[in-house]
Amino acid sequence: MSDTPAPRQYVPLTCHGHSRPVPHLSFSPLEKEEVYYMISACKDGNPMLRDGQTGDWIGTFLGHKGAVWQARLSPDAATAATASADFTAKIWDTHTGELLYVLQHDHIVRAIAYPFDQSGMIATGGFEKKLRIFDLHDQKPAAESNGPVTPVTIETSRAFEIGEGVHKEAIKFIVWAQDPRVLVTASGDTLRWFDLPSRRCIRELRLEAEIKSCELVYLAPSYSSPNDIGGGLPVLAVAAGKTAYFWGGPRIEDELKQFKLPHGIASVGLDLKGRKFVVGEEPGTWARVYSWDDGKELDVHKGHHGPIWSIAFSPDGKLYATGSEDGTIKMWKNCDGDYGLWRGGVSVNGSD
Repeated sequence: MSDTPAPRQYVPLTCHGHSRPVPHLSFSPLEKEEVYYMISACKDGNPMLRDGQTGDWIGTFLGHKGAVWQARLSPDAATAATASADFTAKIWDTHTGELLYVLQHDHIVRAIAYPFDQSGMIATGGFEKKLRIFDLHDQKPAAESNGPVTPVTIETSRAFEIGEGVHKEAIKFIVWAQDPRVLVTASGDTLRWFDLPSRRCIRELRLEAEIKSCELVYLAPSYSSPNDIGGGLPVLAVAAGKTAYFWGGPRIEDELKQFKLPHGIASVGLDLKGRKFVVGEEPGTWARVYSWDDGKELDVHKGHHGPIWSIAFSPDGKLYATGSEDGTIKMWKNCDGDYGLWRGGVSVNGSD
């Protein structure tokens, strides 16, 4: 009989409210008093803000006229950015829900990113195959006293284009490294690293198949440690074909590991402290958990009724969320004891 303890099984929380597939979700950084938020993009055009620990609905950002492909919260959690098929990216006030900026594009916007620790800049990309940086400091939305805010529309001519003519396919993901001079894009089967000061592509890497997921994974400073995967620095997690790839370092260009799995991968998330990674299988509806150290399968999460397009870990690493084609978000506990809406549960060593 094996001495290996059975993996912890907790009932996931299911977040309803969307009426179409959820292609992307992400968490805010940790705020004081251990508060953080989750935002979800949806093809119903209505991105939603939730309490990150409980999944409780806080509000819906209303105004897009097409599918929302990506949604992210700013480093200070004061604004949210959404990328849409209606040829716009929009910036919202997370406290009031009001629209602050409309970033006008000439085609579908698929990707959006804030710098690692700066909330006044935005990078966008999409079917135009152009990587652009918008500086939101240039113009501020006007507000009447106690009246509604008048959003600012910024045309693409006011943005800075990076790596002009480099992308041959739509830009699906943008990641800003901890080093603010470095941006990474995922387009087709290719990752590209860009140097902002020179606006040039400094590295290009073709993977085995189209990139389905490309996210920066990091913990809040109060939770990160030099013993974590990546040595306490953010890690770039990428899914393409049947392989999960991981890069580290301040410029996220040092390859840490890659894992070839027996199935396709639609999404990947990484537990930096727990030394495991989670993937959404494709084709399929399950999330599979694998060991970082030896690549062995540790657990299988069943419950979604469509492919899992996005996996994100909370800033304290104590839960992760999965967003699916079935229109739901599930939140999976990743710690022992009480947390959020979970009470107790069996730990690895069998104690409560």
